[in-house]
Amino acid sequence: MHEGCGIVGVALDEGDAALPIFYALYALQHRGQESAGIAVSNEESDEDIPLMKGMGFVHEVFSPHRLESLKGNIGIGHVRYSTTGASRAENAEPLVVDYHKGQIAIAHNGNLVNAAELKRELQREGRIFHSDTDTEVIAHLLAKELVRHDPIEAIKVLMRQVVGSYSLVILMRNSLIAIRDPLGIKPLCFGTLSDDKGFKGYIVASESSAIDTIGGDLIRDVRPGEVLIIHNPDSGREVESYQLYRGINTAHCVFEYIYFARPDSVLDGRLVYDVRLKIGERLAEEHGVEADIVSPVPDSGITFAIGYAKRSGLDYMEGFIKNRYVGRTFIMPDESYRDTAVRLKLNVVKRNVEGKRVVLVDDSIVRGTTSRRIVTFLKKKGAKEVHLRIGSPPIIAPCYLGINTPTRDELLASNRSMEEIRKFLNADSIGYLSLQGLIDSIGISMNNLCLGCLNERYPVEIPGEVCVARQLKLSHF
Repeated sequence: MHEGCGIVGVALDEGDAALPIFYALYALQHRGQESAGIAVSNEESDEDIPLMKGMGFVHEVFSPHRLESLKGNIGIGHVRYSTTGASRAENAEPLVVDYHKGQIAIAHNGNLVNAAELKRELQREGRIFHSDTDTEVIAHLLAKELVRHDPIEAIKVLMRQVVGSYSLVILMRNSLIAIRDPLGIKPLCFGTLSDDKGFKGYIVASESSAIDTIGGDLIRDVRPGEVLIIHNPDSGREVESYQLYRGINTAHCVFEYIYFARPDSVLDGRLVYDVRLKIGERLAEEHGVEADIVSPVPDSGITFAIGYAKRSGLDYMEGFIKNRYVGRTFIMPDESYRDTAVRLKLNVVKRNVEGKRVVLVDDSIVRGTTSRRIVTFLKKKGAKEVHLRIGSPPIIAPCYLGINTPTRDELLASNRSMEEIRKFLNADSIGYLSLQGLIDSIGISMNNLCLGCLNERYPVEIPGEVCVARQLKLSHF
């Protein structure tokens, strides 16, 4: 499973915003590795918004020389993993579009379920599209409304039109705007930057770890349905908050807590590390087994395994060492080379597992092919037994709201029994965290989480799927 993107917005009192945006994007690299981009604006200039983006990791796209050429004290940044639109340069973000007063730049994390319908309507009106992302749909809709309305009223209309998940940072000539969808599906937070850290101003980011990276202080999460406008009037920079929509319930993505977010990030008031530790402890309570050691699949299974070992009383020991210098997975011509690709990333520590009954802990299983190889590697290196423990319930349905998941036919747990899954994975036993165990570990009620991939009940209308939107009726403010 892959996240859609990471977004950043920075507004400095003085100096260039490109460098702190670069550092913040580096901290969010785990959310997307296909492309990266930065757009900046100088509040005192009427020139077009400078934009620089490209395919690859953050450090591959931006050299020191290229960063120095981006002059402007406010800006936005983006790292991408495609969930809609192909992996190509035209789809890299931020996107810049013209409107009647100049230009706007926009970066998006999420996925619109009605993007195709909205795009057809815009094309009938004569609007030209240069990418196949839903971000460009949002940009055109906003530019259209800005002709008739002030920014807040235009955003209000935009939020009535789009359906799905979206956290947005928008750059206008003299303003940085942050928007979180009314259900709060995707994370977004903001904080301050202070003099003693080298930058002074405000920052908005997908995760608090990006704020920490550049020495900022987290203020709070952007609330679901809230719009923040950060600008610099004569009296000094300030943040204006507009609670445009408010839901009876939220629908925070559970996989932010299970896998996507960094463990050192704080999401909606919860440290992700603590949640994963609780998941591991609950997993031990629900699926204890006689064994000798607990070992994680690095890196995603580490915190779960620590919690499991703590509660079970078993020794925590690394069965695998991860090669952290392996980048993108590359295409392998046949099955034997695919095994080599996994071994390039994970190598078994034979002495730690030989003759041992191993509890192997991972965050989730999607297709199951890599998990099967990992279990097989342990047994080939002498593990006596391998008991697989998974820190999420079975993934039985696709995500339509910003995660790149396979179809139901490709998901291992969609149409198989637990015994069939165990046999496929070559494990001696398998135990998934229960849905209630996950909810209890996160500490957010079921009605305030998006659980669609786990229970096939989605928080927005999706053709052919069961919707629980009746619990999420929105009230306009």
